[in-house]
Amino acid sequence: MPVHQVNIHEAKTHLSRLIQEALDGIEVIIAKDNRPLIRLDVLPEGKPERRIGGAAGIIIRMDDDFDAPLDDFEPYSS
Repeated sequence: MPVHQVNIHEAKTHLSRLIQEALDGIEVIIAKDNRPLIRLDVLPEGKPERRIGGAAGIIIRMDDDFDAPLDDFEPYSS
């Protein structure tokens, strides 16, 4: 997980952007004198709901031999 550390002044100035970063999965740390103090955490009810089937149509085609054994791995299949 990416981490973004900011000082208190920057946090006050850019709070909306930092909240969006936290919602996007970036760990946001607020520091004073370069010493981490606070971590912005997204509450469970604030996280977007998972959408099942959201990747439908992403596979355009699949070869008929997709799951056929690979010659390179033949020595391991015994």
